[in-house]
Amino acid sequence: MRILVVEDETKVAQALKEGLEAEHYEVVIAKTGEEGFFYAHAEVFDLVVLDLMLPGRDGIEVLTTLRRRGLQTPVLILTAKDAIEDRVLGLDSGADDYLIKPFAFPELLARIRALLRRGRTDQVLRLKAGDLEMDLVTRKVTRGHQVLNLTAREFELLEYLLRHQNQLVSREMLTRDVWKEPSRATPLDNVIDVHIARLRKKVDQDFAIKLIHTVRGVGFILREGEP
Repeated sequence: MRILVVEDETKVAQALKEGLEAEHYEVVIAKTGEEGFFYAHAEVFDLVVLDLMLPGRDGIEVLTTLRRRGLQTPVLILTAKDAIEDRVLGLDSGADDYLIKPFAFPELLARIRALLRRGRTDQVLRLKAGDLEMDLVTRKVTRGHQVLNLTAREFELLEYLLRHQNQLVSREMLTRDVWKEPSRATPLDNVIDVHIARLRKKVDQDFAIKLIHTVRGVGFILREGEP
């Protein structure tokens, strides 16, 4: 899931980016209201984390303009302003939630998860294959009763395989859609094979029924039983 963080304080923005990426979210940083407004219109995000006190166009102006133009993406406001009237103004301007600085990072994560659940009720929130289950909001992956600890890349790779369950996935598809390098001169085949091997070890090693299979010379397929 993609999160746009609009925050002008470099240290705060970097801490948010590192913390959220550690939780396997994809994060884009904007340091001004104008930049945040541009990103929100030019790209698709699942959530916007918006500071109010921004240089140039402030957070309230960004928020009201986005809502006026029909953007329905959930918005979580971050601000040092803790007066009741400031909270009311933010919520009345179209914010979905409000968090006062300084805040505890676990609380921010909990609020983000709640907003993502609320904001994506019309979309698939869980992907399943047999006893393998991926929660796209909490980023938790389990097989049976066992939690699988995946890296960010492994999570993206498994999500892609789950979304293409029972379909052949080529290395070219993974290069283009997971690694985002469609025009790379040197093939990523070896890198992809290493990641698949590590992912297969975590997903299949302790289970009798294997889910991730290699189709020699072609690519990979996720399904119960041999392809």
